[in-house]
Amino acid sequence: MRERGLDPDFSHEELAEAAALPSAPTTTAEPVRDLRTRLWCSIDNDDSRDLDQLSVAEALAGGDSRVLVAIADVDVLVGKGSLLDRHAAVNTTSVYTPGVVFPMLPERLSTDLTSLNPGEDRLAVVIELVVAPDGALKSSDIYGARVRNQAKLAYNSVDAWLTGRGALPESAAATPGIDAQLTLQDGVAQALGRRRHELGALEFTTIEARPDFDGDTLRDLQAEVPNRAKALIENLMVAANGVTARFLDTHGFPSIRRVVRTPTRWDRIVEIATGAGDALPPAPDSRALNAFLLRRRAADPDTFPELSQTIIKLLGSGEYVVDPPGGDPPGHFGLAVKDYSHSTAPNRRYPDLLTQRLIKAALAGEECPYALPELNRLAEHCTSQEDAANKVERQVRKSAAALVVASRVGQTFDAFVTGASSKGTFVRVISPPIEGKVVRGEKGLDVGDRVRVRLSNVDVDRGFIDFER
Repeated sequence: MRERGLDPDFSHEELAEAAALPSAPTTTAEPVRDLRTRLWCSIDNDDSRDLDQLSVAEALAGGDSRVLVAIADVDVLVGKGSLLDRHAAVNTTSVYTPGVVFPMLPERLSTDLTSLNPGEDRLAVVIELVVAPDGALKSSDIYGARVRNQAKLAYNSVDAWLTGRGALPESAAATPGIDAQLTLQDGVAQALGRRRHELGALEFTTIEARPDFDGDTLRDLQAEVPNRAKALIENLMVAANGVTARFLDTHGFPSIRRVVRTPTRWDRIVEIATGAGDALPPAPDSRALNAFLLRRRAADPDTFPELSQTIIKLLGSGEYVVDPPGGDPPGHFGLAVKDYSHSTAPNRRYPDLLTQRLIKAALAGEECPYALPELNRLAEHCTSQEDAANKVERQVRKSAAALVVASRVGQTFDAFVTGASSKGTFVRVISPPIEGKVVRGEKGLDVGDRVRVRLSNVDVDRGFIDFER
């Protein structure tokens, strides 16, 4: 982390500032709505302790639904220019590695005072959406509120219940009405998802490696696949982030947008489609690409995760850019949306905390707390630090993977190429879910090619996994 300009430690002064905070405030100078009796719930990873958002929904006349997404008010305790703010502005993100999390904010805040923990009164910024049965957004609003998490839920158990493979999670069963809430929110989220995909949002199936620990000992890597509960939260958050971007623009405020530009390697995507017996237009077209992805998923579901990973690599990474009021941002190609910010995870991402400050200033009728040059500098820095954090996380995941497969040197695997550049050629093995560099026989390989490789060497400390063709 230090080599990449990230700070893994909080200073004594920063920790003292966090320790001096007496409790989580429940009142502010600005009026807020009291929504504590609503059936709010959080859905996150099994081991998540930094809870950034809650959701609740209600059915309206005519088939419409009102969905409220509550975002933890982190700014109320982490003021602009404070020691904690300055530390957060260095890393700009929490760094999640196997076994250890390096939080953007001290745990005194991120898992306690600014976390939407169950049974605790908290201040929040609420994003309200009224959604039609077909997933169209009919109206929206943003305001401050007091909220209380009624049920802390996890993706896997909620997914099992939604898909009929498991019982209602215990924390949901303990609160009457949460089951109906989950059903309603799931229905709205599916409608929002269908609407997005009709407009060209890309549908992928990706497989990630999740470390499996026995106490402090890394035992194995488990494949983690998408599920319905994750899709529920993703669809609600995408909609909420769109509302946030448009809200700031309407109020004459700049915003930090999350963008994925038109892919520069569209020609390679077209080539891959042609190789699959399909066709794509010569110019980038998200609707045409999603239609191709759906056809391939139906035709060959077993290899669709590898196609998904290939296309994701070719699309390129996202970045943060500042959109001045009335500007024309480049949008997010993968989500097929023009207006998209990051606002729903202020405990974990600095752009979300910046966005929260912009929203609260707009609600209070105050001037923008940041000048455009400062916002531009912060957006560029957040992009750079996110890239650095991704590289740290990837390297440590590779160290974990190297540790797990060290005894399998000499074995052969089916793989596909995920990267081909002057930095080297990289492949991904589906089972076990590992990625490494082709150090021999890589000539002529390109992203998306399938190849048979032999595991030739591992270096756990450096996170190296080497293959030969």
